[in-house]
Amino acid sequence: MARKRSTAVGADTREPILVVTTGGTIDKVYFDAKSEFEVGRSMVGDLLREAQVHAPYETLEVVRKDSLDLTDEDRESIRRSIEAKPNRRVVVTHGTDTMTQTARALVVIEGKTIVLTGALSPARFANTDAAFNVGMAFAAAQTLPAGVYIAMNGRVFDARRVRKDRDTNRFVDD
Repeated sequence: MARKRSTAVGADTREPILVVTTGGTIDKVYFDAKSEFEVGRSMVGDLLREAQVHAPYETLEVVRKDSLDLTDEDRESIRRSIEAKPNRRVVVTHGTDTMTQTARALVVIEGKTIVLTGALSPARFANTDAAFNVGMAFAAAQTLPAGVYIAMNGRVFDARRVRKDRDTNRFVDD
């Protein structure tokens, strides 16, 4: 009797998902009530371990900055880093303030599924959207066709048609 092999929908389960970290709120460490902070080590590996994710992944830190401090050179470095790796499935953790700018800088990459995500409150906080957003991005990277997307707060957006609505502090179709 032949045994059936279980496989995940979408991604080749043998190929690790590349998780590119860039900093942002998801990795912030606050020091006092006046919002003094620094961007600490990436929390994405911890989040994936806590969620008991067994799909293979590898992490690559490209920058460690608040997204308001990212430059065009940083975005170019993120793009080059993703292009240089053979992984076809990519998750990018990023600050939400300029996530759409970086996403649009990555749309020139062909043949890869790239999903950017972040958090509106740090992963180190008890009440955070970080774990949900990272999980959603991880799933989206495995199932969506090649292209660049943003996964935030229960929705996946095409990177070319999304903006952050600062008044409501959420992402919306553009």
